[in-house]
Amino acid sequence: MAYPVAKTRWHHDTARNFVTQIDYSAFDTPGRGRGILDVFRYHYLLRLLIGKSTSLRYRNSVLGWFWSYVRPTVQFLVYYLVVGQILGLHSKVPAFPLYLFSGLVLVNLFNDTMSAATSSIVSNKALVRKIYLPRELFPLAAIIGTFTHFLPQLAVLIVVSLLFGWLPSFASVGLALLGILLVVAFVMGLGLFFSAINVRFRDASNIVDIIRTIATWSVPILYTWEMVKKVTTTHHVPWLFDIYMSNPLAVGVELYHHAFWGSLPVVNDADPRPINLDWPPQFEWHVVAAIGVIIFSLVIGQFVFRRFERSFAQDL
Repeated sequence: MAYPVAKTRWHHDTARNFVTQIDYSAFDTPGRGRGILDVFRYHYLLRLLIGKSTSLRYRNSVLGWFWSYVRPTVQFLVYYLVVGQILGLHSKVPAFPLYLFSGLVLVNLFNDTMSAATSSIVSNKALVRKIYLPRELFPLAAIIGTFTHFLPQLAVLIVVSLLFGWLPSFASVGLALLGILLVVAFVMGLGLFFSAINVRFRDASNIVDIIRTIATWSVPILYTWEMVKKVTTTHHVPWLFDIYMSNPLAVGVELYHHAFWGSLPVVNDADPRPINLDWPPQFEWHVVAAIGVIIFSLVIGQFVFRRFERSFAQDL
């Protein structure tokens, strides 16, 4: 009667040894990935999310994509009439309409992508609660989807610049692309941070609205960098100007000004020559500082996103 017992023990030992020999390194822990690097692995899902965001943006809208032209046009006209005509900046800055518009389109890119990225997780809560996929796909898809609606504004800017006498060059195109790259990378870091915070604390969307309002006035589009330099020098706080110009959005706007407005013959031939036609003092260091700010925002944004994504399904 001892044989069946010994045989049973042998089977248990064999099963236990078989289980312990399984290599679990080939499996992924659910809900934990490689962060933003998984975007390249799941690029097909990214395309689907981008298509979803672009198709739903103007769903059941009469004007559809035409709204991509209407809102920035109205915004431009309001700023032009108030700042350009009433406050008189039109007489101080040659070709002021293009100076204003070339900076405004980049600020609109920042504001729109920030808003879309912040609400990306909450607006896709049905997917987040039902299946696992890299959560970073949602803010990135929102940013890219909103970027497609920036392209019509960029096309209008190019057409208006050509009417003003702008001649494209490798330098101007390179400056414009660099400006876009800086802004999109900056928004990616901020978008990761605020999209994660917004899942648990919906106050984050209100904070983003405040940031969007400040963004318009925190860069030299409704005034010139030379005005900021004069004020900080007068009040003996020149370091404030360096902090001001280290903002990636401010750097991107200046790159756009030089790519479009600064290349106009009417601006270069103006008498007297506009001071803001030159690069701001020590601008190369401001670019380096802006890149540092972008890297810092990406690191912090990814870190906070990874900490909060563990409870996305429960919080939603």
